[in-house]
Order: sequence, then C-alpha cells, then structure tokens
Amino acid sequence: MTTPNLGLPFIVQGQAQKEVTHNEALIRLDALVHGSVRSRTLTTPPGSPANGERWIVPTGATGAWAGQTGRIVHWNTNAWAFYVPVLGWRYHVEDERITVVWTDGEWRDRLVGTPNGGALRLVAAEQELVLTGAFVETTGAAVIADRMIVLAVASRTTLAITGAASYNVGIAGNTSQFGGSLGVALGSNNVGVIGPTAFYANTPIRVTANGANFTAGRVRLVLYALAFTSPTG
Repeated sequence: MTTPNLGLPFIVQGQAQKEVTHNEALIRLDALVHGSVRSRTLTTPPGSPANGERWIVPTGATGAWAGQTGRIVHWNTNAWAFYVPVLGWRYHVEDERITVVWTDGEWRDRLVGTPNGGALRLVAAEQELVLTGAFVETTGAAVIADRMIVLAVASRTTLAITGAASYNVGIAGNTSQFGGSLGVALGSNNVGVIGPTAFYANTPIRVTANGANFTAGRVRLVLYALAFTSPTG
C-alpha cells in the first residue's frame, strides 16, 4: 500500500523492520518535495553524481537512463531511482533557471495553456557578446524568434570596451531600438524597454559600435519576450 500521489509506502500493522519502510518514504520525500533538478537536457548519466542530485530524463537518454524519458531521476548514495511524474508536478531547472510543470504528458515551461497544446511563455534569454569590428549579433536562444512579442532588451558592459566611444543595442535597420550611446566602462548598464513589439522573422539583436570599430570588450544581453505555441491538435 502506498499514498496516491507520491507513492509513499505505509507501515502496516505488525510489520517487521518498520525502519526500512519509513526510510524509503523519507528518501522518496527528499527526492520529490520542493523539487529542483540540475538539467533536463543531459542524455548521458553523470559519472560521479552527488548524493541527492536530480535530473529530468530527456528523450534519447543512454546508459542507466535509457527508456526513462520524462521521469525524475534521483541519485541516492549508490543507485539511480526513477519517479513517474504526476499531473501538476513542478520543478525548478537549475541550468535554465526556469520552472517546468508536468502537463499533457510532458514537461512544459508555459505560463498558461490550452488542452490541445496552445501555450504562452515568458522568455528571458541571456548571451554575452565578445565585441569586435563594426557590430556583433546574438545567436541561438538570444535571437528574437519569429512571432515573439518583445518587451525589453537589457544590457551590461562586462569588460571595458575599447575602440568605440559608445555603443547601441538594437537590430539591423534600427540599431538603437533597445538603447543608444551606451557606456563603454565596466558595469555600464541599461534596460531598453519598448512598447510590446511583434517580430515576424528570426531577428538577431545587434550591438553596434559608435565612433570607431570595437577592438575589445564584452556586453551581456538579456532578451525579455512573450512566446506563443499554436495548438497541436
């Protein structure tokens, strides 16, 4: 007999070695309550996990995690334990700094959603750019995606900039959309708030040099936006 949601084992009347059942319940509680996982993208089990560490098993996992897609995996002293998620379970994903919820048969990071897969997400994507030449653009997750609504782009000078007298943050064709004539000194920062603006193609964020080309320096950018998913059925 176990509890319906977390599967905690009951101690039955007259049971011998009650401490075994009790300790099993404590381990399960430790694994599942106030959940935080290291990652949800690691496909190869780590070779030397720390006791108590947890992950969400992604598609394509290998080794001891093979065939466990979507489950919470917990390292307890010297063995892996796998837990099947239940509707509504939430976990903080440490490497992404987001919270995901188990719904509709998968882990989702949406704010709200519909029964057929429609979803609204709040995005905060960060990238540090090494500055060189006339301009540098973001790549990967820090590119404004097609059909996103952008709210702001924040910037911070993380390594003093040389060559340029100042810099702009924007996009091709509007190079100061998120801030113009920004400071080259270490620690200079800005939050480029704009009226919610929709983008209809993948659009890199551009950092442009003013006065002369960049010869050195770094700028960290954070894109804040709303992202939408159409229904899947």
